[in-house]
Amino acid sequence: MKSIQLALCFFILCTFCMGEDAGRYFDNLGVKLYSARNYSEAQDYFNMSLQQNSTNPDAWVHMGDTERALRDYNGSLDSYNQAIELDGQKASAWSGLADAYSAKKDYANASAAAEKLPMISPKNKGYWLKEGSLLQMEGNFSGAESSLDRALALDANYKDALYRKALSKMAANLSGQAVELLDKVIALDPKYKQAHNAKGQALEMQGSYDAALKAYERALRIDPKWNVALINKMHALLESGRQKEAVDLLLRL
Repeated sequence: MKSIQLALCFFILCTFCMGEDAGRYFDNLGVKLYSARNYSEAQDYFNMSLQQNSTNPDAWVHMGDTERALRDYNGSLDSYNQAIELDGQKASAWSGLADAYSAKKDYANASAAAEKLPMISPKNKGYWLKEGSLLQMEGNFSGAESSLDRALALDANYKDALYRKALSKMAANLSGQAVELLDKVIALDPKYKQAHNAKGQALEMQGSYDAALKAYERALRIDPKWNVALINKMHALLESGRQKEAVDLLLRL
């Protein structure tokens, strides 16, 4: 009787291990397909992986990423939450959750999810940037600046955080400080077109339309077809009394 019980326990253990191995195998295949942007087939493999082992938080995160790539945002939220139920310290699940909420333009829930990231890994500058960026999307510029300062405390030359902090300064009508920050970004990366464009906007806030035009033109040398900079350039031309040039530009948009 004892030997039968031992044999049964061994069979159950082997079946469980085989399920885990099969789950990992299907998950790995799904990851490869996801990397190749073959999202529909990747989703099929993640489904098979989770059928074999539904307790793997990584597979739930991969499923969530795939659903988000397929624009099934509600499905991705469910998958990320499944991963978080299994492992509340899974940073990739919280990050995916923030991205999925952001895709739905639910910035309050997105920033609430992003807040978890620096709690999990306070020395990850990217997590502070993500939290700060989403707080800006929510309209909380002062809160965003606090998060961005934490990122910059880890890396004073973190150009994305400097750029985002400049946007907070502009929102606070501190255009001079914004220009200083944007000049730092441009010194670090002269091809950062968003920084040139934002500098143009900050200079317009000061009434410096000729200087703003130069900033927009630098952005357009990097990306000649960038409509954001083209529209801003048109606005600066109008404000500086150069209506014909503004209309000529409008006709090309």
